Amino acid sequence: MVEEEQNQHLDDDEDGISKFPDCLLGEILSRLPETKYAVRTGALFKRWKHVWHAVPNLDFVNSFQKSYNPQSNARFFSFVDETLTLHRQWKLKKFRLYSGYNLRLESHVNDWIRYAVNCNIEELDLALWDLEYCTTDRDFPLDQFVFMCSSFTHLTLSGWSFNPTGAISWKNLRSLCISFLKLDGNDLIENILSGSPVLQTLELIYCYGDYRWLDITSKSVKKLVFTGYIGSTDDDYGPGKLFEINAPNILSLTIQGDLWLRKLLLLSVSSLVEAHLNYTNHMGVRGTGREEEETLKGLILNLLHVKDLRIGPSCLDLKWIFFW
Repeated sequence: MVEEEQNQHLDDDEDGISKFPDCLLGEILSRLPETKYAVRTGALFKRWKHVWHAVPNLDFVNSFQKSYNPQSNARFFSFVDETLTLHRQWKLKKFRLYSGYNLRLESHVNDWIRYAVNCNIEELDLALWDLEYCTTDRDFPLDQFVFMCSSFTHLTLSGWSFNPTGAISWKNLRSLCISFLKLDGNDLIENILSGSPVLQTLELIYCYGDYRWLDITSKSVKKLVFTGYIGSTDDDYGPGKLFEINAPNILSLTIQGDLWLRKLLLLSVSSLVEAHLNYTNHMGVRGTGREEEETLKGLILNLLHVKDLRIGPSCLDLKWIFFW
């Protein structure tokens, strides 16, 4: 399939760009939005035919709509397989994969990720969705070799199942963003922090499960983004629906998105210099409204020392603040 993209070359009246060295052409191709466009440049001139083989960035995106088309999905997986077979770069800067999958394709995905890890990947961005079950119980399992990759500097994961069988060793990881991940208790976050000694930014997006607190005591983490909270799927709206954040060393805090909580508490955020609140509390559906006001008041009281405090429009109707 990849070779078909490279047929029908134009006359070899090379343009000025084609006279650039391969390393520079590879850098140009790596900036294209998806790898498929870099492959297609091989159809321009013979000079370009193999340049994409050494690009440091690989970007594969299979849209949600195409993922549900069996023929289109099969072509996408075949294209990625062949592209990685022809690719010759021993060091990768970035690998991005967005796609749906099913049981028959799981081995392909693991092979791709292992390829990226073996290329000492720095930035890994993976988003997968199950085409057969469409349920969080079928999140893609993350293999243990990923937890032991010390070359990561930036890691973004969505639709994955975290179940490390051993230690986590992300020695160079500086930024971690995980979304729609099941978190039960606080052990996983503690393991991540202990295995990521230079982590600076932690972003949690609509994670779910039974976790009720964040204890970020790492001295390296300076930025925390808490986007949405779903909680356990069988949880109720009882008085125990409480979430606590303890992060004495962070400098920046963002709380946003849809929160299904009775109350959110900040325990220790003494080092904060900037904070942004832009959340919607849905507990008012079965709450009193007063509880929502008390939650926001409590947050503000704990943030009075912050130099840059912003409250966005998604919070409660702020008219009551003027009479506080």
